Amino acid sequence: MTLRVTEPAPIFITKDDLKIGIINRTAPSKENSSIDAIDKILSVEGKNLDKLGSNSSVQGLITELKKNEQVKRVIILDSSKFKNTGLAVFPETISWDKAEKLCKENNLNVLYELSFYDTDAKVDYKTATTQIANPLGIKIPAIEHQATINTLIKMGWRIYYPQQKVMVDEYLVNNNITLSGKGINPVRAVEAIIGRKEAVLNISDKIGQDYAVKLLPYYTRVSRDYYVKGTNNFEIGKRRAQTGDWDGAAELWAKETNNSDSKIAGRACYNMAIINEINGNLDTAIQWASKSYADYGDKLGLRYVNMLKNRVQKQKLLESESQKQ
Repeated sequence: MTLRVTEPAPIFITKDDLKIGIINRTAPSKENSSIDAIDKILSVEGKNLDKLGSNSSVQGLITELKKNEQVKRVIILDSSKFKNTGLAVFPETISWDKAEKLCKENNLNVLYELSFYDTDAKVDYKTATTQIANPLGIKIPAIEHQATINTLIKMGWRIYYPQQKVMVDEYLVNNNITLSGKGINPVRAVEAIIGRKEAVLNISDKIGQDYAVKLLPYYTRVSRDYYVKGTNNFEIGKRRAQTGDWDGAAELWAKETNNSDSKIAGRACYNMAIINEINGNLDTAIQWASKSYADYGDKLGLRYVNMLKNRVQKQKLLESESQKQ
């Protein structure tokens, strides 16, 4: 069976009101501008695509951050004084003195840094023989031109929490876009993939949005095994569970917890842990799972105890986040 559970935010900042400054550090510094120019030529980049893409990702981040009730302020900071290599690597970190000064001057407590942004494109061009109809409707041999562009978007983000001098997160993402086109001449083939720029900007915007959402708890589904064989009550309990009547199944499992056969009793205790987790009673679920292992030697019970304890720790973190919002 599967169970819907709430997981804590992947990025957790212990602050009631987040006031966020964003540093777009992707423009290469002057001493590295020649390296960046060479990189652009080698990767067949479109004019200003990296600049537009990085700006799109920042805007996506801002759009989503503003939907978060915990975020009270979002601004873009002047990034001209921060060095960057112009390549797809993380630059040196901002010093804590400088980070604290930025926060104090701009009434902030968290800094997001788009550390780098780079698009690396590879063009595959080939021709193939095909047939096309002439004005008389007669098919004649022709050369079809085919062009494919693979664009790899490489992006790096950091989050600074100067108040505690903590780097909350360092995130690297790679996303590949493949576009193909074909035509009876090279121009037609390339025109068919002219949507590359729009695709890159859309993906970049989405990456920014997804990164902002990492501040929020999220739902996921976890799988759980439970016993369906051993006695007639287990067989009936399985059928009840399959129809969604988990409480009805639990009534039958409870009857088997005192079975004289230790194997059957252990399985029943394990299943009682399952129903209590389904109903949100994690402490009681731990007690039943512990009993299945400690008293009856059910090995699945020990593994389940550890899984439940992990959920309890996450639940406490979720409650802590909720109290701060």
